[in-house]
Amino acid sequence: MNVGPISGASVGVRGRRGRKLAALALGVMLAVTACGGGGSDPGSGSEDGKGKGKDSGAAQSKQSEAVIGIAPEDGAKSVKTTGALKVDADKGKLTEVVVKDPDGDRIEGEISADGATWTPSTHLAASTKYTVHAVAKDSEGRTAAEDSSFTTLTPKNTFIGTFTPEDGSKVGVGMPFSVRFTRGITNPEDVEKAIRITTEPAVEVEGHWFGNDRLDFRPEKYWKAGTKVTVDLNLDGVEGRDGVYGEQDKTVSFTIGRKQVSVVDAKKLTMKVERDDKVIKTIPVTTGKAGMETWNGEMVISERLKVTRMNGETVGYGGEYDIKDVPHAMRLTTSGTFLHGNYWGGGAFGNYNASHGCIGLRDVRGGWDKQAPGAWFFENSMIGDVVIVKNSNDATVAPDNGLNGWNMSWEEWKK
Repeated sequence: MNVGPISGASVGVRGRRGRKLAALALGVMLAVTACGGGGSDPGSGSEDGKGKGKDSGAAQSKQSEAVIGIAPEDGAKSVKTTGALKVDADKGKLTEVVVKDPDGDRIEGEISADGATWTPSTHLAASTKYTVHAVAKDSEGRTAAEDSSFTTLTPKNTFIGTFTPEDGSKVGVGMPFSVRFTRGITNPEDVEKAIRITTEPAVEVEGHWFGNDRLDFRPEKYWKAGTKVTVDLNLDGVEGRDGVYGEQDKTVSFTIGRKQVSVVDAKKLTMKVERDDKVIKTIPVTTGKAGMETWNGEMVISERLKVTRMNGETVGYGGEYDIKDVPHAMRLTTSGTFLHGNYWGGGAFGNYNASHGCIGLRDVRGGWDKQAPGAWFFENSMIGDVVIVKNSNDATVAPDNGLNGWNMSWEEWKK
């Protein structure tokens, strides 16, 4: 009789436990579903459901389609200093390219109008590591970036340029900037492009080659007094000829002094010294005698010697003369034309031509007399001053005989 109630009690307990277990299992299933991110019905319009789906799609769309290419490849060694560096973009346009050397100096360059390529506007230095940072955008405005580095070659053969005037000097209005190279140049455009001249006030300056080892720069007319000239000799890495590279990276500055132009008349035997276009002194002179006439033309003082020795052997006149203690000598041509003090000319000054082609002014041996015309002119002249000779029976001096490019028209000079 007691079995029934006990049995019925047992069944009731199992039913309650089953309901509890079922509820617990449902809670676990809901929790697992929630952790999986799908707790809301996809068709219910839940903001959570829509938001998570949208975020996932946006993350994928942020990847830019632009592809940047950099040559040479990252880590490349012995890279050529010209023609090897290039950056391009596919499926997009370049917006920024920065190329720097170890000092942080940037290499100038230009992005093409269509944004497809960037090329440097100058050569690279030799034996130098460069870093490249490039940025491009695709059609949706999404950016891509690329970084790279490489090292340029170390040349076996090099050249330099020796130049005049010197850095920090003050010179006359006729002074060109003249460079002589230690090796003959067969790539003149590349070398000329690597020499940059800026002036204050601004004036157009052009270069002209004399042969393959000399390059002179000048404006169309004499420099304006007070002009400041800065020359950047960016020759490091320039391939001047096959396998021969420049090794200079130097800045040279000089200033133009007052304007002085002296006009020598070989017939009247006078020299009029003009300062800022006004005659300040007229000096009697002697010039080249018959058969040894002085060159005509515009000549620039390129060297000043307070005392020197003049020997005919050095200029092709054999043993015709050997004069010691020549005072106040100023070179006008490479071939040996000087304007100098003369202590042996007697009464020639202002009366007749007696020299071997030079321009002589009365002076004393050694130049001790500061009142002598030769001493006065020397003390009132500087390298770069102009001396013009006219009415001589000789031809016009060659433009490359000294710093005398003024004897060439501007049109010829620019050729």
